[in-house]
Amino acid sequence: MSEASERPEGSDQGPKRRGKAKKRHTVGMVILSTMLTLTLVTGLGAVAVYRSITSNIDGSDAMEHVDNRPEDFDTGPKKAVRILVMASDTRDGEDNKIDNEEGGLSDTTILLHISADRTRAYGISIPRDSIVDRPACGPDNSIPEQSEAMWNAAYKVGGEGCTVEQFEQSTGVRVDGFVTIDFAGFKDMVDAIDGVPICLPFDVNDDKAKIYLKAGEREVMGDEALDYVRVRNIGDGTDIGRISRQQTFIASMVKKVSSAGTLARPDRVLGFLSAVAKSLTISDNINNTKQLAGIALSLQNIGMSKVQFVTVPFSYFPRGHQHFGRVAWTDQADELWERVKFDRPLGPELTSKAISADRAPGGRGDGGGGKGGKRGPSEDEKQAAEFEARCA
Repeated sequence: MSEASERPEGSDQGPKRRGKAKKRHTVGMVILSTMLTLTLVTGLGAVAVYRSITSNIDGSDAMEHVDNRPEDFDTGPKKAVRILVMASDTRDGEDNKIDNEEGGLSDTTILLHISADRTRAYGISIPRDSIVDRPACGPDNSIPEQSEAMWNAAYKVGGEGCTVEQFEQSTGVRVDGFVTIDFAGFKDMVDAIDGVPICLPFDVNDDKAKIYLKAGEREVMGDEALDYVRVRNIGDGTDIGRISRQQTFIASMVKKVSSAGTLARPDRVLGFLSAVAKSLTISDNINNTKQLAGIALSLQNIGMSKVQFVTVPFSYFPRGHQHFGRVAWTDQADELWERVKFDRPLGPELTSKAISADRAPGGRGDGGGGKGGKRGPSEDEKQAAEFEARCA
């Protein structure tokens, strides 16, 4: 794939809706990692808390239809944990309209990788505009393969199962299961902990999406938090910028959830976990108390500095290419997936722009992880960089 010379305008395209729409899912907050961190930090009672809310978690048998799976290279009494976290941008209903676009595509896909020795965890974001070869998928491979397909189209044509199969075939990494996150529940998660700190470089006035945010350092709740993670009118306006902003929000949420102010308030802890439970759909093969509690408690050796969020290394297709404006994975992405496959640390080259939960920086709109074009930073972007330097 060719590397790009300039950044594109953000856009969303995908095949027409297929079949009946599933339940609503959110613009992707990878709250699973937050949930695991919370149950870890609260220590005793994690299993009891899970049992008290487990009836609200939906299950899915989609993993039963995933074929041609990569080899599992994990050995020994402890294994690495790899969970694919998805969130769709379904926009059914007035409250779920985002960007005035048709919904049903996968807005966010992140691999949560927890090392076998439980000393590090990565959240690896996959740009939804990535161009990949999608394998045949679904029950009896009823959904045909497609060459050079948009990443997020897999969810629309075949839901979680097709997205998992596409991920495994594209990366060679075998996953243990998947989680999807519900849109409506996201606001309840944020409200349960009385807001999440952000740092916004400048005012956002997006008339198209009807999103208006004031610059500054503060905590956002409810609709304002949802607007913050979904808006594109920051930085270069692409989905890559939104990925970066979502990662910083997740890191900030993890830090807030793990803070003494939250943990000292049982009502906040239970309120947050209840909101998470109501928002999750978990693949049946990992949807049981023993497994999920075991994963959570196994994280006790991972400090906040070892929970890092990165984006798959990428470049943009150049102007004139049929996929102009879309994303191609670079050779460095192959190195990343190789390290994940064999449970090796990603190393400084792959984590130089990582966002870690202990730092929980304010929202960045510059994306990071990709090769930018020849265009220099705009005045707004220069001001944003200066602002972020002051509030980092």
